Amino acid sequence: MTDIPARSSFDPTCLVNGVPASQVSAHDRGLAYGDGLFETMRVSAGRAPLDEYHFSRLEFGASCLHLPLNMPEIRAEISGVAAQLNEGVIKLIVTRGEGKRGYASVEVPRVTRIVQTSSLPIYPPDRAERGVVLYPCETRLAIQPRLAGVKHLNRLEQILARGEWQDDAFGEGLVCDMRGRPIECTMSNLFLRGENGWVTPQISDCGVRGVMRDYLVSQLTSAGETVDQRSVTMQELMDSSEMFCCNSVFGVWPIVGLKDRKWPVGPFTRVAQAMAQQVFM
Repeated sequence: MTDIPARSSFDPTCLVNGVPASQVSAHDRGLAYGDGLFETMRVSAGRAPLDEYHFSRLEFGASCLHLPLNMPEIRAEISGVAAQLNEGVIKLIVTRGEGKRGYASVEVPRVTRIVQTSSLPIYPPDRAERGVVLYPCETRLAIQPRLAGVKHLNRLEQILARGEWQDDAFGEGLVCDMRGRPIECTMSNLFLRGENGWVTPQISDCGVRGVMRDYLVSQLTSAGETVDQRSVTMQELMDSSEMFCCNSVFGVWPIVGLKDRKWPVGPFTRVAQAMAQQVFM
């Protein structure tokens, strides 16, 4: 891997196959067809603390897309970039590389690997402290079990859903599948509090299996909480006593409103929020 100069203030980096660059071929299948995967990793104190969750999802996605990856090389590069970034965000993109016109895959893919860094996004502090109101998105997630859970490059559904509102009164948007079942938010996963503990929508037909989602399922279960991963109805969601959304960059945001329904920022949500914050300390 090419050495990256140490820096005291933020200086964005972009590596393509380990070399400083900012362009890929116009024939790259990631550009032409979205034929690839990505991971967005938060870096704290020179490391990506949830990297094993990210790498596990990346390998799962690669197996679904039949995409050959050099994981030792990827791990080493992410570790080196994180150490020099210190605080911020790393975006890793892997594509099937260059190919001829048409959907047929090349016999021996030459994977393109892109590593980009950025500063941490600045979100309004109130989102973590007082919670967010969800926008009820009309865009639906297509049901496709073969891609369920995968962080692939095709994000048009999320783009359309996020484009439905511009009002800052909404911090996130609720996205359902074609059957009207709540699945996730535009950039995060959902947890709702029922009578018997936490429930998070099952990611088996569509949706992204979030890294923070998996981390919190593990941590909450270890703490003695019940976390049920299953299909959720809209009525169940509206009847819940607490809700939150989560991702691996912002952690946990309490959900305090959807349509005419209001929720308090409850004590169980604060416990989950503390678990998410602890991983980056």
